[in-house]
Amino acid sequence: MKNQRKVYIIGHKNPDTDSICSSIAYADIKNRGNDGSRYLAKRAGQINEETEFVLNHFGIDPPGYLPNVGTQVKDMDIRISPEARSSFSVKNAWELMMENSIVTLPVRDENGGLEGIVTIGDIAKTYMDASDSYMLSQARTQYQRIAETLEGEIIVGDGQEYFSKGKVLIGASHPDTMQAYIEKNDLLILGDREDNHLKAMEQGVSCIVICLGGKASERVCKMAEEKHVVVIETKNDTFTVARLINQSIPIQYIMKKENLLTFQTEDFTENIKDTMIKHRHRAFPVLNKRGKCVGTISRRNFMGMHKKKVILVDHNERDQAVDNIDDAEILEIIDHHRLGSLQTISPVLFRNQPVGCTATIMYDIYGERRLDIAPDIAGILCAAILSDTLMFRSPTCTLRDKMAAGALALIAGIDIESFAKEMFAAGSNLKDKTVEEIFYQDYKKFIAEDDITFGVGQISSMNGDELKKVKKRLLPFMKNECGHHGVHRIYFMLTNIIEESTELLYYGEDSERLIEQAFHVQPEDGAYFLAGVVSRKKQLIPALMEASQDLNG
Repeated sequence: MKNQRKVYIIGHKNPDTDSICSSIAYADIKNRGNDGSRYLAKRAGQINEETEFVLNHFGIDPPGYLPNVGTQVKDMDIRISPEARSSFSVKNAWELMMENSIVTLPVRDENGGLEGIVTIGDIAKTYMDASDSYMLSQARTQYQRIAETLEGEIIVGDGQEYFSKGKVLIGASHPDTMQAYIEKNDLLILGDREDNHLKAMEQGVSCIVICLGGKASERVCKMAEEKHVVVIETKNDTFTVARLINQSIPIQYIMKKENLLTFQTEDFTENIKDTMIKHRHRAFPVLNKRGKCVGTISRRNFMGMHKKKVILVDHNERDQAVDNIDDAEILEIIDHHRLGSLQTISPVLFRNQPVGCTATIMYDIYGERRLDIAPDIAGILCAAILSDTLMFRSPTCTLRDKMAAGALALIAGIDIESFAKEMFAAGSNLKDKTVEEIFYQDYKKFIAEDDITFGVGQISSMNGDELKKVKKRLLPFMKNECGHHGVHRIYFMLTNIIEESTELLYYGEDSERLIEQAFHVQPEDGAYFLAGVVSRKKQLIPALMEASQDLNG
């Protein structure tokens, strides 16, 4: 399941009941096809009260929120880094980096959190600082790490203790001469001469390293135990030991801990490009939602980025699509609206049928694929058809919609008329909503012949008094919103389902002229009364588009 390709099925912004329910149904259809992908229903905006009522009624959870389909860090090929702890030696880190062909090594704590990073440059610097004979003690190096680095063995002493005071010396001179420069707690690199071993311990060293396969005598071991001196034996020669010993320091001494530049798996790649270019590190650590370091990315990863794969339902207009749709790979579009402005790089399956609702197309697909429809899915599809066709009153409603709704109602075990009344009542309960929530509940943008962008919102209700109250709140809000988001004209349909009519509110330059050209009506009380007009898709938008052509022809 983890490696399955994810495909997101998503409707338009400000989703309505059809958009949400068709996404859920099509995810069910696709997942039953067993093509190796995992299909997930998503939503690009908040669900409205009507849709919430429908989902609650049939016990279905709303789709997850996906407001943006741009590529994210998690869509890149994140390089999984090997586990490295701050107690690892420089040699351990170097070997890990060589084995995995990496130049940046994240250092994690026991819970996977990022403690620091070590780079090839940091390790190289330790070699350049080899003249500092106190580096080993300043780094608090564990004796066991020293022995491992030197390919040696601890003969006397506790390997878990730390070399934390003194310097590193090579005892190449006569024992009497050594006395002049050996200080307490030093670490001494020696050959196989017993007198040198004993003299060093008499001077108070904390550790002796015996090279060239030399063995500590019984006397030496006894004195080491008495004076708590660590004795390490190694087959390496003195020069090799002197060269290797600084590689035993823990990487916490050289790693960068402060002001680490990291990215989150949820970060959008568009937002991190400039940072990567500015700092030009070879690699950047990546943290997941829980703060654990999952690996690294580099600028090279932009070349092999995996676009999100999406299927669009109930729309094919770019302005209505989820944010950054251009950065996603569209696989399919299933819709019942006019052809819009979306473009794809490669051919896609595009199913567009002249019916009143996308849910009707979903019903057809279930039949074509000979799939049983579960009662809860049947219920939400029936609800979507009733919503989009205003319980068959809209001119967009076709015989196919009515037949589909009837069949789905039987499967779901609902009475169409009584259920529709409950649903519309829930959707038109606007008392507790802000004017902004009402305005954007079902709002879409369109582009007219003169390249003018206009927005059209709609509310359908069985309660005429409620529509009158909403009108008073909407008019000043529309004035404020006009000019935002590139919209030059704003219209809002207050649709009375029972009377099958719409009171059309308007605001913006030449907005009245367009309505009067389209419907040959005059305004009354700051709005236009349109008898018999209930459909934005089939009645209002086509008329406004044609009027725009006539005025600009």
